[in-house]
Amino acid sequence: MSMRSAVVVAHPDDEILWLSFAVASAEHVVLCFGEPFGNPARADARRRAVANLPLTNLVNLAIPESGTRLLVDWLYPLMTSTGMDISEPEARQRYDENFDQLVAALRPVLSGCADVYTHNPWGEYGHPEHIQVYRAVAALQAELGYTIWFSNYVGPLTWPLAQKLGAEPLWAQRRVVRPDMATARRLQWVYLRHRAWTWGLTHRWPREEVIYAQPPGKDRSTWHTLAGETLLDVDGLRWWPPGGDARKRLP
Repeated sequence: MSMRSAVVVAHPDDEILWLSFAVASAEHVVLCFGEPFGNPARADARRRAVANLPLTNLVNLAIPESGTRLLVDWLYPLMTSTGMDISEPEARQRYDENFDQLVAALRPVLSGCADVYTHNPWGEYGHPEHIQVYRAVAALQAELGYTIWFSNYVGPLTWPLAQKLGAEPLWAQRRVVRPDMATARRLQWVYLRHRAWTWGLTHRWPREEVIYAQPPGKDRSTWHTLAGETLLDVDGLRWWPPGGDARKRLP
């Protein structure tokens, strides 16, 4: 990895769920969203957890969440310039305003970076704020000139969207990496101790992940689709109840 790299994720704990391999060596680990919408108790727990994370490279933007987690029609997903179409007008306004805040806040942090590791274009298991963070990172790419890297995690909700996006040229380079379990467990314990862990307690990290690169520039003639690639189904990454084989191969 480049000496000048950043990990940019939507919420605290996303950094170790999807991009643990890059956390320890990144120049910046950026947490974009802070206070959960309409949940002050959880907001306090998250603040305590983030304040106690053993990361010297942490950048906490703490933008309030838009409260859009359940407001996307995943059967007929519609993408917009700020991420995903949100069904509720007031929530859509918050979501769109957050995009502008993200771009403005990320610009100085990502300036000078050669590589930025962030959410994948379909938002892993299906979170509109994950997709929005990817879009914000992508919006600054031409200006700042870094390569975007994203992982191969997917969920049942986003499998159709991943297939749709993956039918077009989506990546120029791929790399197999291993999760950094020492870093993941150390940070997971902080989230658990402060009751700010948002994922399943029986989650297991895979032995290997695949990351894909999107270099800057308009020439995509050498880019590849996701045809034949294997994605990691998050529903299969459970110790109990057993999730079975987490690998899903794209046609």
